[in-house]
Amino acid sequence: MTDVIVIGSGPAGYVAAIRCAQLGLETICIEKESSSDGKEVLGGTCLNVGCIPSKALLDSSHKFYATKNNYQEHGISVTNLKLDLPKMMERKEGIVNKLTSGIQGLFKLNKVKSIQGTAKVVSANQVEVTNGDNKEIIEGKNIIIASGSRPIEIPSAKWDQNIVDSTGALEFDSVPKKLGVIGAGVIGLELGSVWARLGSEVTVIEAMEDFLFMADKQIARDVLKEFSNQGLNIKLGCNLTDAKSTAKKVNVTYQSSEGEQKDSFDKLIVAVGRRPNSEDIIGSELGIEIDEKGFIKVDDFCQTSVETIWAVGDVVRGPMLAHKGSEEGIMVAERIAGKKAQMEYELVPSVIYTHPEVAWVGKNEQELKEEGIDYKSGSFPFAASGRALAADDAVGFVKVLADKANDTILGVHAFGPAAAEIIQQGVIAMEFGSSAEDLGMTIFSHPTVSEALHEAAMSVNNQAIHIGNKRK
Repeated sequence: MTDVIVIGSGPAGYVAAIRCAQLGLETICIEKESSSDGKEVLGGTCLNVGCIPSKALLDSSHKFYATKNNYQEHGISVTNLKLDLPKMMERKEGIVNKLTSGIQGLFKLNKVKSIQGTAKVVSANQVEVTNGDNKEIIEGKNIIIASGSRPIEIPSAKWDQNIVDSTGALEFDSVPKKLGVIGAGVIGLELGSVWARLGSEVTVIEAMEDFLFMADKQIARDVLKEFSNQGLNIKLGCNLTDAKSTAKKVNVTYQSSEGEQKDSFDKLIVAVGRRPNSEDIIGSELGIEIDEKGFIKVDDFCQTSVETIWAVGDVVRGPMLAHKGSEEGIMVAERIAGKKAQMEYELVPSVIYTHPEVAWVGKNEQELKEEGIDYKSGSFPFAASGRALAADDAVGFVKVLADKANDTILGVHAFGPAAAEIIQQGVIAMEFGSSAEDLGMTIFSHPTVSEALHEAAMSVNNQAIHIGNKRK
C-alpha cells in the first residue's frame, strides 16, 4: 500500500504529489489525459489549454498590437508589419511542452510515480484505475482528489466547428473577422483581448448588468472604459437565447433591455464558467457529499467526510484559480504528514491578464459597506508615476483600503501596468497584518510602478507626496 494517491496532475495535483514526496511519503499520481502514443499528459487544464497558453497568446498579441499602434510614440517606425499566426501558435505550444515536460522531470526527481488512466475512488483506501480494457486497484493510506474542472456548455450554444470553448479559442488557425464572446468574466475578457489585438472585431455578450461584479466598482468602471477604447464591444444585461452555426458563420439571438437582438459572427467563444470534474470519481457508497454544482464537500483543511480522502483545487469550494489549488495541495500534503498547515482563503489574489492588468486581494469597497466595516481609502494614478509614463503605460491606478480604527490593510486593488506583481506586494503586507502606515514607511525603489502602491498606502492617511491629499 502506497502512502498517497493523487488523482489529477494539474496545479493542485502535481504540487500536492511533489510536496508529499518531499515529506517522505510514497506517492502515486494518476492522470487520465493522454497523448496520441498513450502517455499521460501532465499539467492539467492550466498548463495545457488554460493559464499558460492563454498568457503566451496574450503576451504575443500585445507585442503585435503595441508594434502596430504604440511604438511610433517612441520614435520606432515599423513598415510592412505582418502577423504570422502559425508561428505565434508554435511559440505557444513550445512553452506548453517545456513546462509539461518539466513536471515529468520533477516527478522523476522527487520519485513520484505517474500512471495513465481514469481513476475512481471505490473505498477509503482504494482507487480503481481504468486504461482502455485494463482495470487495476491501487491501494493508498490517503487519497487526494485533484480532478480539476472543464468549461460549461450551455443549451443555447452547443459546441461545434464555429462555436468553441476556451480550449478551441486558443487554436484558431486564422484571425476571425468578427468574433463573439459569451461571458465577460476573466476568461472571456482575456480571450477577447487576444483576438481583438490581432484584428478581430470583438463583441462580448454578458448576462449580468454589472461589469466585473467581483471587482471593486471603481476599478470595474475604469476597466470597462479602457477595454471599450481598445475595441471590445461589451454588451451588459444581455441574455443569449440561441446560437446556430452555418458553414462559415454563427447566427446569434439575445435579449437586451431593448428587446430581441440578432448578430452574426465568424466564430463564437462560450466562456460562461467552469464545472468541477466530480462525476463518477467517488463511489456513492462512501457517502461523500457533492453539491448541486458538482463541488466535493470538504472542511477548511480540504478533508472530506471520509478521514483518508481529501479534495483540492477546482473540484472544491472557492475560486477556481491555479494558485489556490496549489496551496491547497501543499496544505493537504503537510497535514497528511502530521504538520499543522492551514490556508488563509481571504488572501487569495485574483488577476485578469489583459493589458492593462487587473488584480485585487482582500475586500473591496462594496463588501466593506455591506459588512458594516468602517474603512478609509487611498489611491494613486499611474498617470502620476514617472516609471509608468516613461514606459508609455500609464492607464489605471492602485487603491488601498484600510480599517479606519487601526489602519490594518483590508484590501488592495490595481488596474494598470504590472498590476499582478503589485498585488503580490499587497498580499505579503496583508499576510503579516500590515497597516497602511507600514507600507507608507517602506522604502520603494525609484522609479518603479510599485511606487503607486506606496503612494496609495500613504494616501490612506493623507500623506501622499505626488498627488494632492484631502485636507480637513
